[in-house]
Amino acid sequence: MPTTPAPAQDRSAVRALLRLWPYVRPVRVRLFTAAFVAILASCVGLVIPLVLKWMVDGPIADRDPAGVRLGALYLLLLGFAEALLFGLRRWLVARPLSRVEASMRAELYRHLQRLPVAFHDRWASGQLLSRGTTDLMLLRMFLAFPLTFLLVNGVTILVGVIIMLVQDVTLGLVVLGPAVPVVVMCVIFEKRYAAVARRAQDQVGDLTTVVEESVLGIRIIKGFGRHRSQATAFRDLSRTLRGTELRKARLLAAIWGVIVTLPEVAIGAALVVGVVQVADGALSAGTLVAFLSTALALRWPVESIGFLLAMSQEAATATERYFEVMDEQPEGAEAGAAPARTVPAAPVRERGLRFHDVTFRYPDAPPGTPPVLRDIDLHIRPGESMALVGATGSGKTTLTALVPRLYEVTSGRITLDGTDITELPRKALRAKVAVAFEEPTLFSAAVGENVLMGAGDTASAADLERALAVAQADFVHALPQGADTRVGEQGLSLSGGQRQRLALARAVVGQPEFLVLDDPLSALDVHTEAAVEAALRQVLADTTALIVAHRPSTVLLADRVALLSGGRITAVGTHHELLRTSAEYAHLMAGEPAGEEEDAR
Repeated sequence: MPTTPAPAQDRSAVRALLRLWPYVRPVRVRLFTAAFVAILASCVGLVIPLVLKWMVDGPIADRDPAGVRLGALYLLLLGFAEALLFGLRRWLVARPLSRVEASMRAELYRHLQRLPVAFHDRWASGQLLSRGTTDLMLLRMFLAFPLTFLLVNGVTILVGVIIMLVQDVTLGLVVLGPAVPVVVMCVIFEKRYAAVARRAQDQVGDLTTVVEESVLGIRIIKGFGRHRSQATAFRDLSRTLRGTELRKARLLAAIWGVIVTLPEVAIGAALVVGVVQVADGALSAGTLVAFLSTALALRWPVESIGFLLAMSQEAATATERYFEVMDEQPEGAEAGAAPARTVPAAPVRERGLRFHDVTFRYPDAPPGTPPVLRDIDLHIRPGESMALVGATGSGKTTLTALVPRLYEVTSGRITLDGTDITELPRKALRAKVAVAFEEPTLFSAAVGENVLMGAGDTASAADLERALAVAQADFVHALPQGADTRVGEQGLSLSGGQRQRLALARAVVGQPEFLVLDDPLSALDVHTEAAVEAALRQVLADTTALIVAHRPSTVLLADRVALLSGGRITAVGTHHELLRTSAEYAHLMAGEPAGEEEDAR
C-alpha cells in the first residue's frame, strides 16, 4: 500500500496551524469579530450568577415580589442576549470559512496540476483525494468552532475563576484543586492523540485508494472473479481504521473522564464547605448560590477542553498533510526551473529534435541503481519521422516522456530546432510537442472536448473534424449526440480501439510541430490500422515525429528507425537496412525474443 512521508518528529500543533494564516488573513476581521462576540456572550452568561446573588440576598430574602419579577426579567433578557450573540457568531463565520475551504481546495488542485509526474508516481491517488476533501473539511470545522472556543473558553474560565475568588477565596481554592492534574492529563493526551490522529487520517487515504481502484478496475475485478479478495482487502483496511478510531475514542474517553470527574468532585466539596459556612453565618446564601452557579457555568468550558484539543490535533494533522503536498516543488514555469545537471555544449544549432548524450534515472530510484537510459544520442531531422523500436522494458516510453518534460533528464540535453527544451516555458514547449500514449486516457466529458484538449483555445469545429478524419474516428458521428456525446469515466464506455483513435485525434488536432506517439495503433484491427496509417502519413509529411513501434506496419510509417537496447541506441537506419545489419532488430520484427530485458518501466 502506498504510504505518505512520515511526519516530522519535532511536531508542533501550533506551528502547523499557524501556516493557515495566509488563507485566514482575508477573513480575519469577521473571525476576530466572531471571537469577540463569543467572548461577550460568555461574559453575559457569567453575569447571570451575579443577578441570582442579588435576587437571593435581596428580593427573595425580603419577600419582595416586584423585585423577584424584575430579577426574572433581567435573567430572561440576559439569556436572550447570550443566545443572540452566539447566533451572530455562527452567522459571522459560516460564509467566510466556506470561502477559505474553497480557496484552499482550489489552490491544492492547481498545485497538483503543476507537480511533476515523478510526484504522482510516488503518491497514491486516494491520499491526495483525502487531503482535498476530508482534511479540508476538518480544517473548516476547526476554524469555525474549536479555534474560536479555545480562546473563548480560556477567557471564560479566567473571568469565572476571578469571579469565584472574589465571592469567596476558600471556596475558590477548593474548586481550583483539580487544575494541576487536569493540565498534566491534557499534555499527555495531546501527545498521544496527535500520533493516533495522524495514523487515522493516513488510513482514510489508503482506504480511499482501494475504493477508487476498485471502481476504476471493476471490469478486471468482475472478469477475474476477484470481488471477494477485493472485499477482504477493503474489510481489512476498514477494520484497521476502526481500531485506530476506537483508540482515539478511548483516549478521548480517558481525558473526558478526568476533566469531568475531578471538577464535579471539586464542586461537590465546595458545596459542602459552603453550606457549612452559610450555617455558621460566615457566608450569605446568595453568595453561595452565585458561587455555585458560576462554577456550574464553567462546567462546559472545562469539559469541552478534551474534544477541543482532539479537534485541534486533527486540524494540525490535516494542515501537515495538506502542506506535505503544497511544499512539493512544482514544475518550473519558466527557464531555469529544471534541476541542475550536466549539459554538454552544442556547437551547432541543429534543427529538428535532437538528444545530446541523454542519461536518465528515475528520481525515486534507490541509490546505485543503473540509469534507465544511457548516453542517448539521436537526431530526428525536420519533417522526418523516426520509429523507436526495442524489447519490452528497454526504455522506449521513458524516452518519449522526456521530450515534453514529463520527467527531467539526469544529464545531457534535448533540443528542439537547436533550443534546449529547458530554456522554453513548459506551456510553450507543450504547445510545440503533442503526445499520444499507448494507454489512452479520456475524461468524463464530451468526445469533442476530449479531442480539443490537444488544441489551443482557438480550435474550431473544422479542426475537430480534420483530427477525427486522420484518426479514422468516424464512429463518433454514430454516437447518440455525435461529438457532444459524453464518455464514461476514463472512456470505458468505448472500446480500446476507439479510445486509442480519440487519443490520436487529440495529438494531431493542434497541428503540432513535433509529434511523439507511443505505439498509437496497438489496439486497432488490421483494416482500421491501414486506414489510419494512410491518413497519418499525410500528417507526418509536415511534422517531426518520434513513434514508438512494435509492429512492422507501424515502423513503415517512419523514414528511419532507432533500435533501443539496454537503455542505449544501438542502431539507426531504415527498416530494410536494420533488417540486414541487426540480428536483434530482425528478431523483434519477426516477433521472436532476442533475449530477456530487464524491465525499466
